[in-house]
Amino acid sequence: MTVRTVVFLLTIGLTAIAAAAEPADLSTKVVCEGTYPHHLQGVCADEDSLFWSFTTTLVKTTMEGRVLAKVPVANHHGDLCHHAGRLFVAVNLGKFNDPDGNADSWVYTYEAGSLQPCGRYEIQDVIHGAGGIGYHDGRFYVVGGLPPGVPENHVYGYDEKFTLRGRHTVSSGHTLMGIQTAAFADGRWWFGCYGSPRVLLVTDEQFQMQGRYEADCAFGIADLPVGRLLVAGGSCEAEGGCRGWVEAARPDDQTGFIRSSTVKQLQ
Repeated sequence: MTVRTVVFLLTIGLTAIAAAAEPADLSTKVVCEGTYPHHLQGVCADEDSLFWSFTTTLVKTTMEGRVLAKVPVANHHGDLCHHAGRLFVAVNLGKFNDPDGNADSWVYTYEAGSLQPCGRYEIQDVIHGAGGIGYHDGRFYVVGGLPPGVPENHVYGYDEKFTLRGRHTVSSGHTLMGIQTAAFADGRWWFGCYGSPRVLLVTDEQFQMQGRYEADCAFGIADLPVGRLLVAGGSCEAEGGCRGWVEAARPDDQTGFIRSSTVKQLQ
């Protein structure tokens, strides 16, 4: 083998390694393949795949939105996050937003590779229904429902065995049905809420308010590399079922975040 051949092969190998290490761009809108009986509740990602919670269906796709695996799950699977090769999903089997606390809150876990279930944890501290979940610095943080008229939200912190380690108050004002989605990104917490218009809450690590915006990430928000966000949207039709999509966004102090604007549809 000549020196020129060796240099050529090394160049090809290094190029392939660099390409594999490059984070997914997601600068165009990516639509999840297929339609589902219930609407999108949350999204997250690892280095190679996107994960979607459609209330009663858990879906894994490529970064281009093509389905790799999907499994039926209990109603109501909410927001989800990825940690250490597993998915962690906020689940409520009871009533949401009930002032008397008749929720039945859990976190269900799944292998990220196969979507096979691998455990569940009871978290009845979340008395108005677990709906969203995020991970940061060795802890899981769960958010959920809120009865009408309550002027603040709460975040429940758990260790990795889901023992409660703290209950934090977010002085957000009332948000319709509490908080739906959660993610720690760019050094801050991001919480997506329902409403008309939809509401985004941003706090620091100690859950002190930094901003309340008219911005829509109630169907999903997650961390992406290089200080970016992954923001989801969705729609449902009476006859056609429900769809979901994601795109990258960047934080913005004036509007909360700015989405990428190019649309990419599966062919």
